[in-house]
Amino acid sequence: MTTTAPQTARETAPGTAPEAVIAGARERIDALDDRIIGLIQERMAVSAVVQQTRVASGGRRVHLSREMEILARYRDALGKPGTALAMTLLELSRGRI
Repeated sequence: MTTTAPQTARETAPGTAPEAVIAGARERIDALDDRIIGLIQERMAVSAVVQQTRVASGGRRVHLSREMEILARYRDALGKPGTALAMTLLELSRGRI
């Protein structure tokens, strides 16, 4: 996945009004939020398939060691707030345990 560096005031065209910079940045944030929401919904659907398959084969709905891996992955990438984000994603994907 490729990402683009955020624009700073120095990278915008000379004479660009701060309001225009802010409006453009907010549009970009809204577009990113739309993509993030879509990815979360996709993650929830994939997680449902995993849970249904696990339960159908006699297993448990939740695999705690896997969830610990996910928590660690987010914490390592994003710090302490990453853990909270991962917990929210897990709750959305499987509900509270």
